[in-house]
Amino acid sequence: MAATIETIAELGYGQASFARIAERAQLSSTRLISYHFAGKNELIEAVMAEVYGEITAFMAERMREATDPPSALAAYIRGVVAFVATHRKQMDALMSVFLGVGAEVDDGSHDEDGERRVFTPLQQILESGQQSGDFRTFDSFVMAATIQRSLDGLPYLLRTAPDLDLDAYAEELVTLFTLGTAAATGTTTHGVNTP
Repeated sequence: MAATIETIAELGYGQASFARIAERAQLSSTRLISYHFAGKNELIEAVMAEVYGEITAFMAERMREATDPPSALAAYIRGVVAFVATHRKQMDALMSVFLGVGAEVDDGSHDEDGERRVFTPLQQILESGQQSGDFRTFDSFVMAATIQRSLDGLPYLLRTAPDLDLDAYAEELVTLFTLGTAAATGTTTHGVNTP
């Protein structure tokens, strides 16, 4: 699986053939790969499942100590940025798969339910904060989509700015979305002055 991720990350989805993956894994032939996977699509699904599993475990650890919605939102943002920072090959591979599959299957089909599920954890944090009074009234789907897209775009941004200070990037996003979601109380919310 590691060889597949590295091959996709370095060569791109389109060039990640069984032969290239076998070469990187130092296998004498592609038979071992084809024994476990019926084709490239099945292999790619396994890669994506593995990377998403890593993300889920990583984020669960990061979210464990969040005690309220504002700290959960900050932990979520910092956690995603930290995962991208420490798992660049995995993120490059995911990005390449998304771009490659989209180019190959340009038939207008789109998984809207899957797209909405991506935003669910953020929506839950935001709606919880609205119920507790920590967050102002806003459309939780629009806000979740905006936050998630600012995080999803990071691997693309790193291709043009590989030396980007990711700690500073995370803190800018935390400040931006803390201010953007906070209830107007005139108090200080987690180190950020609110209006």
